[in-house]
Amino acid sequence: MILMRLVVGPLQVNCYIVADENTKEAIVIDPGDDAEEILNVLADKGLTARYIVNTHAHFDHTGANGKLKDSTGAQLLLHEADALLLRSASNQARMFGMDAAPSPNADRFIKQGDVITVGSLSLKVLHTPGHSPGGISLAGDGMVFTGDTLFQGSIGRTDLPGGDLATLLASVKANIMGLPDDTSVYPGHGPDSTVGEEKRENPFLNESSGFI
Repeated sequence: MILMRLVVGPLQVNCYIVADENTKEAIVIDPGDDAEEILNVLADKGLTARYIVNTHAHFDHTGANGKLKDSTGAQLLLHEADALLLRSASNQARMFGMDAAPSPNADRFIKQGDVITVGSLSLKVLHTPGHSPGGISLAGDGMVFTGDTLFQGSIGRTDLPGGDLATLLASVKANIMGLPDDTSVYPGHGPDSTVGEEKRENPFLNESSGFI
């Protein structure tokens, strides 16, 4: 497996490129900005992007969707509950005094239990709403990509339209905390973690929080 992280855009989004070493087919997760940088990495590594996956449709995670899709022909995948949010990406950015390129519509909607496969690498879709209605995480091969659902020592904000704290905590409990403790957590912003570390240290999730 090939795994690379690029920190993109003014809000420092973690864009991940995950690829099969043999076929060189890749999944690009959350290309929020800096399309040329992402394309250069794909070219340098000889990778072919088959899928672009948005863990959710906030503008800082979708800004390079269009250019990347046009350049690679990759399919854009998203949970249907965030379809309307995706279409409002440029308006979202303006609310924060920023610019963001509009995104094309998703080629295919993905849902809980779907599997995205390139070569021998498979990532299972976990519906983890709460930060947004269509938030997802992707789990497989000892790792989980959590978007803005779960961070090292924190969770995603729930004060934006469509956010809900109780829903987010239930999502994490149902879909992420049951993974093995040594599962690597790759969030949408900030440093990596593990499921076990979040069970012990995350003030929203550990025993002292009353979550477990």
